[in-house]
Amino acid sequence: MVKLKTIYSCQKCGAQFPKWIGLCTECGAWNTIVEEAVSTVNIKTIASFSLQNITLLSEVKVNSEERILTGISEFDRVLGGGLVVGSIVLVGGDPGIGKSTLLLETLCNLAKNYKSLYVSGEESPQQVALRARRLELPQDRLQLLAETNLERIIAALSKEQPQVAVIDSVQTIYSEILQSAPGGVGQVRECAAQLVRYAKQHNIALFIVGHVTKEGTLAGPRVLEHMVDCVLYFEGERDGKYRIIRATKNRFGAVNELGVFAMTDKGLREITNPSAIFISGCKNTPGSVVMVTWEGSRPLLVEVQALVDESYLANPRRVTVGLEQNRLSMLLAVLHRHGNIPTYQHDVFVNIVGGVKVTETAADLAVILAVLSSMKNRPLREKLVVFGEVGLGGEVRPVQGGQERLQAALKHGFNVAIIPKANAPKKVSPD
Repeated sequence: MVKLKTIYSCQKCGAQFPKWIGLCTECGAWNTIVEEAVSTVNIKTIASFSLQNITLLSEVKVNSEERILTGISEFDRVLGGGLVVGSIVLVGGDPGIGKSTLLLETLCNLAKNYKSLYVSGEESPQQVALRARRLELPQDRLQLLAETNLERIIAALSKEQPQVAVIDSVQTIYSEILQSAPGGVGQVRECAAQLVRYAKQHNIALFIVGHVTKEGTLAGPRVLEHMVDCVLYFEGERDGKYRIIRATKNRFGAVNELGVFAMTDKGLREITNPSAIFISGCKNTPGSVVMVTWEGSRPLLVEVQALVDESYLANPRRVTVGLEQNRLSMLLAVLHRHGNIPTYQHDVFVNIVGGVKVTETAADLAVILAVLSSMKNRPLREKLVVFGEVGLGGEVRPVQGGQERLQAALKHGFNVAIIPKANAPKKVSPD
């Protein structure tokens, strides 16, 4: 027989204590003691465990992945082609950015063909119903439960047996096994573990909403992201129009896949051609250049802007929005060392227009050209597109998907490209 009890463990050194204390007596760390649930198993029970589940890898029967289309093509793209039956998806983002809105739209669409349950721990049923009516969503098939107790939620899942469910959010759920408050490290880890275990055993596709910290990472223990199959992050400004959802982990699809939505008074609306949105206001001005970045499984055109201004500070500023700041410092050093163009007396600001975050090295060449254009106050050629990685030796290195990037730029009317030599097409298209 398995019995549950709670202990208090240090998250830094692993020392265990019978009750909570502020200072760990083993490693001297403060506020690292967290309540955890542990199970005690009888020795006779362990001896009775059989090894019948051990099998050869070649003998495992593999069935094709059964995917459920959510009715939102951009969301299906980020999920890897649809929602996999029995998968666990963790959705994080800033407050008010649209997590609950997107999941409510998704479940209302899925409820037409699949039994669905929406568990709200933050809002009352009246609030959820008002949002659904404002968004003009179908409401006659979706089941709703306002509950924060984990044991009652699992009991409801057992009774209703939905095929798709949403937990909004895991930080509001608490288990009676632990004495700590909802949102604590122990509560989040225990509640998430039990929900994931139940969903896997009963083949339920489960969405879990998670809060984020001020640094933009998911609140709670890091193990929360390891438990689930897919981790999605909402990006974008709350007062802006566009929202970007990115997959940082996906066991059933491409990582760093991107979906673009527009926030309207009727909810989130998908943007099927995000490149046209991000370069719609692009003008031929000094410091502006268009690059082709690779996001997940498709190329995306974005505008890179740079502003170089004379600095009166001892340490000139290096500010980036949507780009890694250390990458900019490295590119400016390469520009000085191999191009003999110093910037130590200038402030340099770089911005990726539209709220997109570019993490790949293909933006190096575009950043350097934008900085030079702003410094010389000379605009670049119209209908010019740029991409390429710049090494520390000043060389321009090729990047993946060169042909696909050029084809995407050609579709949007760009007829001039500055790219690595290795990415040049062997045969130029007559179009």
